[in-house]
Amino acid sequence: MNTLATPAIAAATEAAKISMIGSRAFLVEAPGAFDLPAQRRIWALAQALETQPDVQELVPGMTNLLVLLKATPADPQAELTRLRDAWAASAEMDRPGRLIEIPVHYGGEMGADLPAICDFSGLPAAEVIARHHARTYTVFALGSAPGFGYLHGLDPAIFMPRKKVPSLNMPRGTVTIGGMQAGVSVLTGPNGWNALGYAEIEVFDPHAAHPALMAPGDTVRFLPERIEL
Repeated sequence: MNTLATPAIAAATEAAKISMIGSRAFLVEAPGAFDLPAQRRIWALAQALETQPDVQELVPGMTNLLVLLKATPADPQAELTRLRDAWAASAEMDRPGRLIEIPVHYGGEMGADLPAICDFSGLPAAEVIARHHARTYTVFALGSAPGFGYLHGLDPAIFMPRKKVPSLNMPRGTVTIGGMQAGVSVLTGPNGWNALGYAEIEVFDPHAAHPALMAPGDTVRFLPERIEL
């Protein structure tokens, strides 16, 4: 049976965990669960910090924010205090985005891990697929590979741990589950996520005006184009 499902924990009144990385970077981690309210506060924190003259780069992740400063702070403790205060002052911020619909060929050779997902969840293949495409997902962040979107909103009944031994040559366009997240692989190569199907779609095109198909705040729906059990 699936043992990954966990109850959500409200992050509204809890302090963020803030760690110094190297000499001029800080990682702000939202407390509680990986949920949309926590991510919305990360987006709000990024917006509040982007106008600060000493900030070089902001990299939002899954309920965390990497803050890279232009120079080593003279007083790191004062910087920690500034970030804690900014987190405490941040409210949830929505990021209206596009709706992206992705047709999927579920199962078959390209859904090689579907049987393992069924074993872990205790659900038949048709139910796993139905639960996957019934949800609307939110793009929390981009990372791992250019244009790869971490998709929040997966049904807890089909959470699936990432593989201990990655697939060596997973094709780009593979529709995957990794822990409590969904995704679509960007590049062909090693991948530790679980293959559920395949989408004939270009997730990242370096020659396009906007190379990444997805952006934080977008919503994604998977449409069952074909099911092969």
